[in-house]
Amino acid sequence: MSSLRPSLLLVVSLLAAALLAAAPSSASRDLRPLQASFVVRGRVWCDNCRAGFETPASTYIAGAKVRVDCKSKTTGANTCSFEGHTDRTGTYNILVIDEHEHELCESVLVSSPDKGCANVVAGRERAPVFLTSNNGVASNVRLANALGFQKDVALPRCAQILKMYQDEDDRV
Repeated sequence: MSSLRPSLLLVVSLLAAALLAAAPSSASRDLRPLQASFVVRGRVWCDNCRAGFETPASTYIAGAKVRVDCKSKTTGANTCSFEGHTDRTGTYNILVIDEHEHELCESVLVSSPDKGCANVVAGRERAPVFLTSNNGVASNVRLANALGFQKDVALPRCAQILKMYQDEDDRV
């Protein structure tokens, strides 16, 4: 029994030393702020009616290429660029590293894998995103407006769909 005591003391001492060595000391902790990162999320759609906006006939494009570009607010020079692709639902999630409070950033259409829907909808080819943690938004996910391509020729059913959008005064 007495020979067990020194062995037990040795094991306890070794365990205590190992725990102390593994515990971070305040002098060795890295106190620098973590590098900010954001996820820019949006969707890419196909304007099957050539209406210039999303309609019930619109579909979402899988595999579309999208880029997030940031430019200096003062010089307009490009500061960074991050690329991504849409998933099967037409949604993209692009990881952007660092704070961009003093830059103008936007999601930009690059290309569509659908050759029948590869023309950019004017005014829907880019969407601004604010990539700073100094704007009151708690999440690191930043939502961008939907970006759009359009068909070369509208689908036959689009005439009926677009009638839904006519104003009463237009029908008189």
